[in-house]
Amino acid sequence: MTDRDTLLALNQAFYRAFNGCDLPAMEALWAETLPVSCIHPGWTALFGREAVLDSWRDILRSENPSVHARNERVTIHGDTALVVCEEVLGPAVLAATNLFAREDGSWRLAHHQAGPVAHARADVAPPDQPPRRLH
Repeated sequence: MTDRDTLLALNQAFYRAFNGCDLPAMEALWAETLPVSCIHPGWTALFGREAVLDSWRDILRSENPSVHARNERVTIHGDTALVVCEEVLGPAVLAATNLFAREDGSWRLAHHQAGPVAHARADVAPPDQPPRRLH
């Protein structure tokens, strides 16, 4: 399995844990010794494993999400990698970035950020072209 395949599988594991409200699976994805951070839509930035996992505990306890990733793109930069994708939540679409880093030889999640996309609909997959510039 290539690094790209591994990263796509880990990204899908993240969304399975999210959908399944599976906190142990979510915890297993996040780096343990590397610095981690997370920015949930509408939240302030969270730093540190404890703060990030506390936020996921709250989300997975209080919500019954139905979210899936689409249009995943992997970019590898040595021992770090980005998976940029869209999160589909019902009729809403968010842009998401998941940063993975090698920790003790394995890819682990180090950062997650998601936010709204202007004029995107869940029922329409965007064409394979660069996005519009908003600024």
